[in-house]
Amino acid sequence: MIEFRMPSLGADMEDGTLVEWRVSPGDAVERGQVVCVVDTQKGAIDVETWEAGTVARLVAAPGEKLPVGAPLALLAEGGEDWQAVAAATSGQAAAKAAQAEVQRMPAAGAPPADAGRPQARPDLGASPPPGLPPRASPAARRRAAELGVDLAALAANLAGAPIRIEDVERAAGEAAGPTSASAPTGGPVEGPPEAPSAPSPARAPQQAMRDAIAAAMARSNREIPHYYLGAEIDVEASLAWLEAFNAGRPPAERVLFVALVLRAIAQALREVPDLNGSYVDGHFRRSEAIHIGVVTALRGGGLVVPAVHDVDRLEPPALMAVLRDVLSRARSGQLRSSDLADSTITVSNMGDLGVETVYGVIYPPQVALVGLGRVAARPVVRDGAVVAARTMHVTLSGDHRVTDGLVGARFLSALRERLERPEAA
Repeated sequence: MIEFRMPSLGADMEDGTLVEWRVSPGDAVERGQVVCVVDTQKGAIDVETWEAGTVARLVAAPGEKLPVGAPLALLAEGGEDWQAVAAATSGQAAAKAAQAEVQRMPAAGAPPADAGRPQARPDLGASPPPGLPPRASPAARRRAAELGVDLAALAANLAGAPIRIEDVERAAGEAAGPTSASAPTGGPVEGPPEAPSAPSPARAPQQAMRDAIAAAMARSNREIPHYYLGAEIDVEASLAWLEAFNAGRPPAERVLFVALVLRAIAQALREVPDLNGSYVDGHFRRSEAIHIGVVTALRGGGLVVPAVHDVDRLEPPALMAVLRDVLSRARSGQLRSSDLADSTITVSNMGDLGVETVYGVIYPPQVALVGLGRVAARPVVRDGAVVAARTMHVTLSGDHRVTDGLVGARFLSALRERLERPEAA
């Protein structure tokens, strides 16, 4: 028997609210299959199972707010009879239900949980049951509050599909269309003074995300003894290689410089692996896979750090395609649990905003963060002469519990080698 539990989708997550099940008792599930939707401070997340089996019992009901690690469902392993597993655990489920100290959200009209007997398959395209939050990204929620859009009504119109910020703005435009068209246009019109507005309800999800980020960063600064290293890297050769690679390719197939840098970071981690992994229960756990979390700002405020998986194994075009996909899903509120739970190191790129140098805070339980600054033409010395070349400031935030500055210096040296000689990477 396998217990499917509430996942931890980052150091800033303590609990989540089950929005809906995508499976029913008796369903066979495969590794990587989305089985439920959980609402967090980062929005509604599709949660996958990493164990194959057959659903025996749905322990949690939609609307329940559960801590990380709490059982959500029971799966029968290969060779087990799922109905026998369900019957054998019915008494345990009743006892747990009686002792549960979880916060249950109102769910008017929701049927009582009885996962022990087969249930009708849920309508995957239907709106969430009454009382449950619509599936919407934090940005979409904030925009809905700003424009006065009823998310529940919009969710019903979209048949339960995730609500994007574009959906909110379209709904607001349709509602205001006739009034706007008939407004006088002869010049500025003075209206009545605006009454002081009440605090925006959008602040709630946005503030919840901000509080979660603050808690994670406070934990990092409290528990992790950081050290910082920096290097200025000549990226002229990498940019020249990239310009030649992209020549003649349509815009949709071109590779951005950041993808080339992510690949170089992954290859440098192969040479210096002690920066790739997590620190849990007093021990460092090195990861064989290299999944890079990319700090991504949301349009409505806040940050998420979705993972790009197996970066070291992807050629630049494939890496670019994966990067585009995960960033698009992050900004439209369609991330999966594996996007948020698998990162083994984080990269924060603020060069596009003109930042020269990034001094990052490690995202626990990871043990390192790489910061990327602005690419700009700067004076460098070549063959005894000062010339202009495009360079980038790269920083490393390391965890002294696992490595020291010598290891960090080796990593930056390996990264420099790959960016200054991209043809050898």
